[in-house]
Amino acid sequence: MRFFNNKLSRINFLILVGILTYLYSNMSNEDGYVEAISKASPSVVNINSKKNIETRIFDGNSTSNVMGSGIIISSDGYIITNLHVIEGTRIIDVELDDGQVYPSSLIGFDERSDLAVIKINSLDALKPIEVSNSASVRAGDHVIAIGNAFGLGKTFTSGIISATGRDYGNPYLELIQTDAAINPGNSGGALINHKGNLIGMNTKIFSKTGSYAGIGFALPANKIIEVASEIIQHGSVKRSWIGDFRVKTKRFLLNDKPTYGLEILELRNYGPLFNSGKIKTGAIILSINNELASWENLTGALKNSFPGDEIEFQILQNSIIENYKVMTEAIPTQ
Repeated sequence: MRFFNNKLSRINFLILVGILTYLYSNMSNEDGYVEAISKASPSVVNINSKKNIETRIFDGNSTSNVMGSGIIISSDGYIITNLHVIEGTRIIDVELDDGQVYPSSLIGFDERSDLAVIKINSLDALKPIEVSNSASVRAGDHVIAIGNAFGLGKTFTSGIISATGRDYGNPYLELIQTDAAINPGNSGGALINHKGNLIGMNTKIFSKTGSYAGIGFALPANKIIEVASEIIQHGSVKRSWIGDFRVKTKRFLLNDKPTYGLEILELRNYGPLFNSGKIKTGAIILSINNELASWENLTGALKNSFPGDEIEFQILQNSIIENYKVMTEAIPTQ
């Protein structure tokens, strides 16, 4: 082609292709955001709950409004939200995308995952959100957070997945981390992917001011559906429990060889693993059911067992290795 007779022409052509590709990519992303929001928005609701508070004025009580969000998961009115949005409330009103407001009833909740299920009775079939497999979420994926930020009404913010598997060391909880802006009122709202499908529920933020600081967390969709299904079926979650504690991965020398284990950092509520009083903070879990101790193996052992099942632990404490067979219990109410 004569167009490429000189080097400068080739460079200009490549620059032009690059600019057009960039513009097309941005246009596609913008269109994708609009489509994703249009698809998911009708499935996200505003929640206005009234909480009793004690007051010394006239020796009585008054009420305060708590704003939050929720996600429709069934056409017949089941909605999920964070427990902290409705905890201690006596009235829970749900505002749909079209502005209609309905009273709701509490079906059940799970304190450890901060999840509650409520239900409204609507004359019309509701639009449940479509759910994606949150196990396939990767750091760097584009996401949109939807919620009733500061009670201003439905708000949309975008960002990326910053990390997955955030746990605060709590073996009963794993969270998705995102830099999409999450503020008070977003709790219980949806974190969606570019297809408009649910991948998580906005749950908490890391902030010294109480407002957005670039780090927010969402409960993964797989966990949401698992917990919500149990609540709808049984009114509560029947989960194996060995105590409330925090751990972190620790690298150390064992018999002069470098190895990894899970160090117990904190005991909050004694359970089957700790009732003997032998295991204390600082102890290191070396293996779980004869597999090397890891975060995945610990959460997997708890997730895949039922109350009354046995889990085997090998634990290093005070330079002594001991084996423990622990019978799990049903997770207690707090």
